[in-house]
Amino acid sequence: MVDSAVAASHPSFSDAGMPPPPSKWKGECDSFGTPPCNNKLIGVRFSLPQSPSPNTIGHGTHTMSTAAGNFFAGAGFFGNANGTAAGVAPLAHLAIYESCGPIGCPNTAVADAIDTAIGDGVDIISISLGGGSRRGFFDDVIAVGAYRAMQRGIIVSCSAGNDDKGSLANGAPWIMTVGASTMDRKITATVVLGNGEEIEGETGKGFPSTEKLELVYPRQFPPKDDSVRGKIVVCENGVGLSRINIGEVVKDAGGAAMILLNTKDLGDTTFDDPHVLPALQIGYADGLKIIAYLNSTLNPTATLSFKGTVIGGGRAPVVAAFSSRGPSKESPGILKPDIIGPGVNILAAWPVSLENKTDTKPAFNIISGTSMSCPHLSGVAALLKSVHPDWSPAVIKSAIMTTAYQVNLKGNPIEDEQLQPATVFDIGSGHVNPSRADDPGLVYDILPDDYIPYLCGLNYTNQQVGIIVGRNVDCSKEKSIPEAQLNYPSFSIIFGSTPQTYTRTLTNVGKPDSSYDVEIVSPDGVIVKVEPKKHVFPKLGDKSSYSVTFTRTNKGAINSTTQGFIRWYTADYSVRSPIAVVFKD
Repeated sequence: MVDSAVAASHPSFSDAGMPPPPSKWKGECDSFGTPPCNNKLIGVRFSLPQSPSPNTIGHGTHTMSTAAGNFFAGAGFFGNANGTAAGVAPLAHLAIYESCGPIGCPNTAVADAIDTAIGDGVDIISISLGGGSRRGFFDDVIAVGAYRAMQRGIIVSCSAGNDDKGSLANGAPWIMTVGASTMDRKITATVVLGNGEEIEGETGKGFPSTEKLELVYPRQFPPKDDSVRGKIVVCENGVGLSRINIGEVVKDAGGAAMILLNTKDLGDTTFDDPHVLPALQIGYADGLKIIAYLNSTLNPTATLSFKGTVIGGGRAPVVAAFSSRGPSKESPGILKPDIIGPGVNILAAWPVSLENKTDTKPAFNIISGTSMSCPHLSGVAALLKSVHPDWSPAVIKSAIMTTAYQVNLKGNPIEDEQLQPATVFDIGSGHVNPSRADDPGLVYDILPDDYIPYLCGLNYTNQQVGIIVGRNVDCSKEKSIPEAQLNYPSFSIIFGSTPQTYTRTLTNVGKPDSSYDVEIVSPDGVIVKVEPKKHVFPKLGDKSSYSVTFTRTNKGAINSTTQGFIRWYTADYSVRSPIAVVFKD
């Protein structure tokens, strides 16, 4: 884990039931007065230029326990979301490479952390940090470090970023780029309006139900007088303060409770925050109902009630509003993100108590971000690596991508934060499905040197390609390829008017004597032709190639997008590759 400091004494990092580190392990434990390493936490390294700071940031503790925390019964958050906490790969060993602190995450520290992790003998590197450069992958320490890791058989999982529709982070094809989605667990509260309408929202901390109180929506924030005293105050999320700080302002002004309304860009993404007064956060569409009610009466009233933890809800997973979207600016011919996973309201270990309790009960916190979805996928990669130690990083990523699902718990297409069907630029291949990824049937492998023709095809100079791959490269002697020709498990087609043909090579990791047929769902305005339409694999490890031709059939608006997929299937397997199309003229 390349991150901030870890609370090593937290029971999520207990080594109960853990075997000793593998013989290949070369890591060290630079404890600096913290508890020593054990069979769970087998490495602690510092890459920051200054001495380790007090561990109050929490980010590294949270991400590490999400990926591979040990089982701990009795986890919870202010008495909610109670149960046994465990990481995705609870029996995996962990090492922290501390490269983030109060000064941020300096590039030199991140580069040193990745290099040290490679030398120590890790199998997975999880990086919940933003990365990217307008100049290219050669100018991005995470992309360069991840390439060096991939060369040595290490899979690198990274956050897609929390920039909403803005720039996607960590878009190199040798990185597994992870977006964020919701889960089907919520900590809920409701507001009943004076007209009897009941609306559900989320909160993080329980509260006694309020009596029926006057409902106000102050036009000035923060309120300057007693206009909100003893009332339920409606506030808009996004006034320049954190959600909890908004509640503190309301409480200081005498408000009895708060309803926090999402702006349109936040849509339906709501958070389990521990507010300082009775409060709940409501999605944009439901917020419009409250505004309409306020405008419909001269005497608006409401009652707030805490409902507690609720499991289930057919809309999950929903793409988080903050989750960065594709296409990748550095390489638009590679579809990003690759995958989405749980990243909203994630409960995991925390270094300090949020409840101001003096007892020794271990602390947990609920936070959100692609920083939280990334370690979920890192844990899945660890599980796959333990079962399939011979799989390359590209094969592990292919197995995860081609077995992902694209529907929610109701069986409908996964939605975005506006509750509209999500696009491939929102979800990539879909939501991770760990059990299916263990037995994907077919995979798309990419060897380290296969990326060199791709990098030359990006029109990088020989020096720039050499920075990434760690040796001299002469692109005039390489057979440069367009981005979409890389043997990637998805397709991103940038269309002018000329048909485009690319090849892919499948490797059988499922069953011998397998025969796969193809299903093609062509994007609107495009004809997709696949040859051959059937593949037979007599043995495990057999390879077979196919060509895909994309032909445009209509004009299409400039920069408009459409999508489809190619799926190879048998009675036992389904190997799906999404297709993204952008019409450039």
